Amino acid sequence: MTVHGNLLGPEPTRLPVDPAAAELAGGADAKTVAAAHPASMTAWATLAEGALADGESVTAYAYARTGYHRGLDQLRRNGWKGFGPIPWSHEPNQGVFRALAALLRASEAIGETDEVERLRAFIADSDSTAPAELGLS
Repeated sequence: MTVHGNLLGPEPTRLPVDPAAAELAGGADAKTVAAAHPASMTAWATLAEGALADGESVTAYAYARTGYHRGLDQLRRNGWKGFGPIPWSHEPNQGVFRALAALLRASEAIGETDEVERLRAFIADSDSTAPAELGLS
């Protein structure tokens, strides 16, 4: 009998490099980058983080929700089945985590407590080191 697959669970999901990340790191305007790379969860996370810093929680929620959905799309395209490890240490995955954390913070700001708890669990279940890396612990 031949056993196929990982008996311990799904393989970790590792996303490809997000080209928008380098543009943002180089100082490009996040709105311009998001318009040029609408699938970039890093661009949407950056916009959400900026809106949170400006006290614009509803705008942050919208940006973060977009980044969250773009991240889920990319995770699924790269083999994620809705569960399993998403390593924080793999840098291209960090855009997803940043969007999730921004959505959590924006949800807190608007009083959406069920969403906050769901996001906390999602982040911790995906990588137990991520909450501390994101300043959520």
